[in-house]
Amino acid sequence: MTDAEIRLLLADDHPVVRAGLRAVLETEDGMTVVGEAATAEEAVRIAADGGVDVVLMDLQFRDGMNGAEATAAITGKPGAPHVLIVTTYDTDADTLPAIEAGATGYLLKDAPPEELAAAVRTAAAGRTTLAPAVADRLMNRLRVPGTTLTKRETEVLTLVADGLSNQAIGRRLYLTEGTIKSHLARIYTKLGVDSRTAAIASATRLGLIRR
Repeated sequence: MTDAEIRLLLADDHPVVRAGLRAVLETEDGMTVVGEAATAEEAVRIAADGGVDVVLMDLQFRDGMNGAEATAAITGKPGAPHVLIVTTYDTDADTLPAIEAGATGYLLKDAPPEELAAAVRTAAAGRTTLAPAVADRLMNRLRVPGTTLTKRETEVLTLVADGLSNQAIGRRLYLTEGTIKSHLARIYTKLGVDSRTAAIASATRLGLIRR
């Protein structure tokens, strides 16, 4: 292995996805896959052992911690590798927690091979790469900040979309029913709607929640 080689860890719970990423990246000069992880916890452990420059991290795993949580655990340690999110999800509910957790880049799985390779090199250099759809959404949030939902508001509205009552949401989030109503009132104001159904429809259209 030369000094210029970028050492990669592939973290995804689908073996076919990991195999596809390996097949693409190992044809690139200067890239070597040194490990694979089927769970987020395994990715955190391997990354902590050292010898990895970039972790390609999915966001959703079948069990245990998710990709954003794993990203925070990895990047929170000294000398940590960079994390490039590679996923199918591009809503605010997915992108913001991952970026806040310390992800260097965010790419969608339908990206062409050359874009994936370029994103890996960019991440290895410590620079940011964002999928166009993600970059556009973040720019729109900056232009129209009034439509931005807080993390808690996103959690509440996601549970509303799942069909939970205010009381059930309160139990799930350890909040009072009155607090849930207050969150919903702020959500309605931000989205310019007056009902749960309209809030779900508006937030889904804006990419604020995943449906």
